[in-house]
Amino acid sequence: MSSEGRGEGGRGGRGGFGRGEGGRGRGRGRGGGRGRGGGRGPREEEVWVPVTKLGRLVKEGKIGSIEEIFLFSLPVKEAEIIDYFLKDKLQDEVMKIMPVQKQSSAGQRTRFKAFVAVGDGNGHIGMGVKCSGEVANAIRGAITSAKLNVCPVRRGYWGRTAGLPHTVPMKVTGKCGSVSCRLIPAPRGTGLVSSPAGKKLMTMAGVKDCYSSSQGHTRTMGNYIMAIFFALRNTYKYLSPELWVENPIPAGPYQEHTDFLSKKQI
Repeated sequence: MSSEGRGEGGRGGRGGFGRGEGGRGRGRGRGGGRGRGGGRGPREEEVWVPVTKLGRLVKEGKIGSIEEIFLFSLPVKEAEIIDYFLKDKLQDEVMKIMPVQKQSSAGQRTRFKAFVAVGDGNGHIGMGVKCSGEVANAIRGAITSAKLNVCPVRRGYWGRTAGLPHTVPMKVTGKCGSVSCRLIPAPRGTGLVSSPAGKKLMTMAGVKDCYSSSQGHTRTMGNYIMAIFFALRNTYKYLSPELWVENPIPAGPYQEHTDFLSKKQI
């Protein structure tokens, strides 16, 4: 082959070692296409489009506080509802990440299970669990699940009813698996007498003084923290004498705003 033929093959055709000036060698730079710089620039925030009746009422400002939702026991199906009321105050904490395995015909399939707690330090706490093939996805899913499980925590006094509530109002118990956890009211200034995980959860719930007692296989962290969460959630399940007063129950949000909800959403 002559030198001219080789030169033409190197520039325009597929001959030679490189793809030359006429091939695809220099076409995928940093500009657009599949290069590095295609997706840069400010990201637009996703606008929340509610899909439930409760979400529509919250977004339109028809519901003033999250306590109204708890008062009428309305099920929360969108995490954005919790963000709307508690976004600035809500803190999340990854309590545990553990690998779980499943035996399949091709071998073992490993996934990751994440336990995440969310709380505002002022009487609201939630716990979520999620399993996924990647740790990041498991944590993200657990945070969403925890927001959907946010519940109110009732606080009370030990002895004198002076100042702000600081402890649990009565002895409460929560159970998950073999683990049973009991929370006992404590005098002001005692602090949280519990394990590090228990202290973290009670701090997120806004409890300042509390004794705790646990039974069962407490080394199973997932069951242990769920038992504490169930105990904190049970504080509103006891009807103590100060709650015996009969209060007129107003119309629920769905009934009150029925005209708004009957309008077709555009």
